[in-house]
This record gives sequence, structure tokens and C-alpha cells, in this order.
Amino acid sequence: MFTSLYHHVTDLDNLRSCYDEVNGSKAVGVDGVTKAIYGEKLEENLQDLSGRLKRMGYKPQPKRRSYVPKAGSAKGRPLGISCFEDKLVELAVKRVLEPIYELVFEDSSYGYRPKRSQHDCLEVLGRTIQQERVNHIVEADITGFFDNMNHDWTLKFLRHRIGDSRILRLVFRMLKAGILEDGLIRAGTEGTPQGSILSPLLSNIYLHYTLDLWFKCRVKPQCAGEAYYFRFADDFLACFQYKADAEEFESQLRLRLEEFHLSLAEEKTQCIAFGRFSRENARKRGEKPAEFTFLGFTHYNGKTRNGDFKVKRRTSKKKFRLGLRNFTSWAKANRHKLTKGQLLRRGKSKIAGHLNYYAITDNLDSCSNYVYQAERTLFKWLNRKSQRRAYTWDSFREACRWIGWPRLKIHKDLNPFRRAEALLMLF
Repeated sequence: MFTSLYHHVTDLDNLRSCYDEVNGSKAVGVDGVTKAIYGEKLEENLQDLSGRLKRMGYKPQPKRRSYVPKAGSAKGRPLGISCFEDKLVELAVKRVLEPIYELVFEDSSYGYRPKRSQHDCLEVLGRTIQQERVNHIVEADITGFFDNMNHDWTLKFLRHRIGDSRILRLVFRMLKAGILEDGLIRAGTEGTPQGSILSPLLSNIYLHYTLDLWFKCRVKPQCAGEAYYFRFADDFLACFQYKADAEEFESQLRLRLEEFHLSLAEEKTQCIAFGRFSRENARKRGEKPAEFTFLGFTHYNGKTRNGDFKVKRRTSKKKFRLGLRNFTSWAKANRHKLTKGQLLRRGKSKIAGHLNYYAITDNLDSCSNYVYQAERTLFKWLNRKSQRRAYTWDSFREACRWIGWPRLKIHKDLNPFRRAEALLMLF
């Protein structure tokens, strides 16, 4: 139990360091204050902020509602944009709480944590399915998790480790700050807005007690066979040796989430047969082997060159179509705003960003298709900048070579067999 933490939040040096770390190019909050404006009287502003924090006179402003594109949603994913000063306080609180909780978070949790990524989660998941007794998988997702986090439970979970009432009071004020949308302020009765610096940590704390510890201490010991669990933010799945264990977990999961004011997204929740014997068993039933989607990749049964079972992945159709749609919308909207050189360079950055994530083992065909489609989209809209044709295919390819067009190669090797062979060569 940590009982004296608040002085770290109010410390001037810490607030000054937070100012340096906060990205000044991000969207501004309801007050319209940017990092540059706040920095014009930095020391005066920080001393005033520190003073208000010390006497508990600091009150967070409502967050500005904004939306970003989301597959399957016409309105988009809702974000809450904090004012710049609120971002400083959120970061200061995060710096205090994160080291405390990193010591207790489970290895099964990967989202929003230092030195952990989606690729790390995918690597351990693939290795577990291939090397352990896994025959059934429960894939699950929580409906509107960030919008439905219960404030009372959040504070109860924090009290397990945090004994400083001033920290708890500050977090409570942040949760209750509300959202400004269409000129109206909606009171914060539940949830924590995506886009807030502190929200990812609070979500991990909430799910640590709601799911991670529950699976480790209650579910796994009661299983008749082996059981494994993986979570990235509010997306998670569990692997089981026996079907009965998987079905029992799925049924108990609904009750567990309801206890903490959450619910399953039924359309994204399923229990499937998946593992080294699933292909053969499905063929005997005259069916196709089941697949599942996790972290933007569709996982399916594959084989190595020697005919052994292997988990393979390809970009999910949903993410593939969304990526191309966003690229097309960007090229169309910016063809008259940017020069040809700028359009090419930013197009290169967008394609490189896609490859940095999706160019993994066994997924080069999907990545090649994406690059093929994106190049043709960029070529099309470059030539619609004016009535005069900007490029032929030869000149377009030459321009791409000149700016260093991204190469199609594996950016992340997730083949456990190849990694095992490399380790053996060291000895």
C-alpha cells in the first residue's frame, strides 16, 4: 500500500518534464490552448498549476469529443481530447502510478504497457498454440469497454494499492470531468474517454482485477486440462485443451463481466476448435478448419515445409479493406493540397506504416496486394491533380525509386521454428 505519492504529482520538476514530453502537435481541448501558447509563460503557468494541485483547487475541464474512422461504424470511434494543462496532470499521475502497477500486472497483458507490443502478444500466442496442448479457443471482445468502465469499481481497484486519498480524489475528478459535444457538456457518470493519457493505464488496472487475476486464480486451476490467456487492451482470448473447459469459461465470462458493469460483444465472441488436430477433424466432418481474428490478423491452420502444423496469419479482410479505403480517401482529399513530391513522400510513409505492422511471417502475399492497390490509387490521384497527366508508369516508378519506396520484406519474424533454430546455432 502506497500512502504518500501526491507530492510527486505536484513537483515542479516533474510537471516541467511532463511539458517537455507531451506532444504539441496533437489536437487541442475545449480551451484552444496549444503547447506553444502554454509555454509562453511556462514557469508562471507551472507554478500556478502546482499550487492549485497542492491545495486541491485543480479542476479538470471537460474533454472535447472527436471522432476517428472506425470499421463498421458510420460515426467513428469516439475520442476525448483533454486540454493541454489537463494532459500535463494526466501524464504526471501516470508517471506515479505506472511503475507501481507494472510490478503486479500479469504477463498475459500486453496492451499499453512499456516494452510490450501487439507483435509480442502474437508471437507468444502462436508459440503457445503450436507447442502446447491447445485444441479450442475462445475469442472475445467487450462492448464499448472504455465507455462503460464503472467509476466506483475503478476507485475500489485503485485502493488495493494506492493509500493516498489525494491521488484517488484527483483521479475521481478526472473521471467526472465530462465530455463537451455539440455545445453541450455531458456529465461523466461512467467510462473513461479514449484519447486521454491516463485512460490506457486505468483500463489495464480495471481489467487486471476483472479478468487477468480471475483467469489466473479461478479459471485456470479449475480446468481439467491446460489453459492459456492473452489480452491486448479490451481484446482477449483464451486457449484450452478440452472443449468442456472452453465452454465453461465462455459461460462464466458473461457473468463475470456483468458483475463489473461490462458485457460481451456477442458478434465478436466465439468458441472454436483450433490446434494441431483441427484441420484433420474438420476434414472428417466435411467442413473447413475454423479461423479466428485477433489484433488485426486472421489466424488459420497451416503447415511447415515438412508438413508439421503451424499457425499462420494474414491481414484480416476488415482491416485490409479499411486500410485501402483510408488510403484512397487521403489521396483523393490531398491531391490538390500537396505537391507531387509531398504526396509521394506521405504516401510512402503511409505504406511503410502499414508494412511495419502487417509485414510479418507468412503475410507477405497480403502485404504485396496492399502495396499493389495503394500504388495504383496514388498513381490515379496524382494524375488527377490537373488536366495534364503528371506521370506515366515508368516515370512514376522512377520517382518512387528516387524517394526510397518501401521494400516488401518481413519486418517481424514470428516463426517460432526459425527462432528456435537460431538459438540452437548459438550453442
